[in-house]
Amino acid sequence: MSEMYIEEIRKFLPHRYPFLLVDRVLECTPGESIIAVKNISVNEPQFTGHFPNQAIMPGVLIIEALAQTTGLLGFRTMSEEPSDDILYMLVGVDKIRFKRQVVPGDVLTLKAKIERRSKVIWKFSCEASVDGELVTAAELLCAASPKDGQ
Repeated sequence: MSEMYIEEIRKFLPHRYPFLLVDRVLECTPGESIIAVKNISVNEPQFTGHFPNQAIMPGVLIIEALAQTTGLLGFRTMSEEPSDDILYMLVGVDKIRFKRQVVPGDVLTLKAKIERRSKVIWKFSCEASVDGELVTAAELLCAASPKDGQ
């Protein structure tokens, strides 16, 4: 189990503001699971349009935050940092459910567990919660492949 702060997260994920959606990793057990957090701030750009009078984090960004969390778990499991030759992508979302809204001031807890792994495709069971209350549950499929698509 190991914590990761933003400096280390940025070594593993190519995303940058405003699209880096993991602020800290609380626990990571390579080959098994990860728990991370995203602090939700009213200053984030999506809130100017979603929705100006009642800021709600878009569900697709919650899924992206979970996908970035799976990327951290995948790279830690493989004991390597991303390279310029590999593209790690979300390729499928199954059994998704949204249970509650996420608003500025919330701390979104992101959990992912490896369900299975083939040569290229990884399947994760994922949950996002706020204060222990389930926000979103989904199965995510991710793939690591050469950037040239071969």
